[in-house]
Amino acid sequence: MDSAVGRIPAAEVQRHRSATSCWVLCGRRVYDVTVFLRLHPGGQRLLLSRAGCDVSRELQGPPHRHSRNALRWLEQYYIGELQEDEQGVAGQASEERWHPATAVPPATSYKMDPRCKTVDPDNDLVDWKKPLLWQVGHLKEKYDEWVHQPVDRPIRLFHSDFIESCSKTAWYIVLAVWVPVVLYCSWFCYTSLAQGNTRLFTSFTTEYTIPVHHYWFPLLFLLGMLIWSLLEYTIHRFIFHMKPPASNYYLITLHFMLHGQHHKSPFDSSRLVFPPLPASLVIGFLYGVILLLFPKIVGQSIFVGGLFGYVVYDMIHYYLHYGSPKEGTYLYELKAYHVKHHFEHQKSGFGITSKLWDHPFHTLIPEETEQTH
Repeated sequence: MDSAVGRIPAAEVQRHRSATSCWVLCGRRVYDVTVFLRLHPGGQRLLLSRAGCDVSRELQGPPHRHSRNALRWLEQYYIGELQEDEQGVAGQASEERWHPATAVPPATSYKMDPRCKTVDPDNDLVDWKKPLLWQVGHLKEKYDEWVHQPVDRPIRLFHSDFIESCSKTAWYIVLAVWVPVVLYCSWFCYTSLAQGNTRLFTSFTTEYTIPVHHYWFPLLFLLGMLIWSLLEYTIHRFIFHMKPPASNYYLITLHFMLHGQHHKSPFDSSRLVFPPLPASLVIGFLYGVILLLFPKIVGQSIFVGGLFGYVVYDMIHYYLHYGSPKEGTYLYELKAYHVKHHFEHQKSGFGITSKLWDHPFHTLIPEETEQTH
C-alpha cells in the first residue's frame, strides 16, 4: 500500500478474504471489517461471502437496507482508497464468493484497531481520552442525538481505576454470583412448601384460606419469570430510554451511566451485564416489595423465579451482542431485532428476551422496516 496517499492495490484487497483478515469495498473505499465479523447481525459467513467485494449494493438493499447509523458505523473500519485504475479489477471480484478452501491468507497487514479513532475526530463532542461520565451532561440538547450514534470503542466512565473496575463485569460473573442463589432459594422454597404449612389469604380470613402445596412451586417460579419480563420491559422503556431534560446536567449524567453508555458503545463486552453490587441493591428492594404483597414462602418462590428470569435476560442480552446464532433460529431473529433497536429504532423494540410485551404496548418495530439494520 502507498502509505503516503493511502492507496491500496486491488490485488492486496483480494488477499484479505478470510476470517483472520476480512476487507470489503464500498466504491473505491476500503474497509477492514475483521473485528466486526462475529458481531454482524446477519452472521459471520454472510459477511465473509462478500470479502474482497464491493458491498455498495448490499448496503442500500434490498433485502437489507442499512440504516444511517450502520453506514456511519462502517466508517470506523476505513483504511484507505482503492488504487487508481484498479476499480474494474475489484468489480470483477464482486461476483466471486468466499470459500474456506480458496481463501487466500493475508500477505500484509494494514490493520488499525477501530477503537483508537472516532468516526469524525475533528468534530466529536467529547474527549475520548478522558472519562465520559462527567462530560456528557455538558452536551445538553445535543446529548440525545449523540448517544444514539453508536461507535465501536470501549468507554471509560470514572477517573478512579478502582471505581472504573467496579463498573465493569464479565458475563460469567453473573452466573457465578446468582445461579447458586437461585439453586439454594429454589431448594429452600420447595422444601418449605412441602411441609404443608403455607396458605393463602390468612391475613383476611381463616375459613377460606387456600393451601399451597409443593407442586405449586413450578407455577410460582414461572409467574416470577413472567413478572420479571414485564419489569424488564418497563425499566427498559420508561427508565433506560427516558429523554433527560437538556438543561439538567445530573439527569443526563444519570441516564448515560444507567443505559446511555450501552447505546453509545453497544459492543463494549465489559458493560453488557449488570455488576453484582448495584444489582444486589435493586434485587434486595424488589425482594422487599414481593414479601409485602405475598405470604413469605409464596413470595420467595415468585422472587426466585424472577431472579432466574433476570439471569436469563442478562445472558441472552450478552449473546445477542456477541453470539452468532444459526440463521432461522429464534435467537437469530431476536439478535436482528435487537440490533435494529440499537441502530435505528431506539424508541421501539424494548423487549430483550422476547417481543412479548412489545405487542400489547404497541412498541413492536414496524414490519415494513424490520429488514433494516
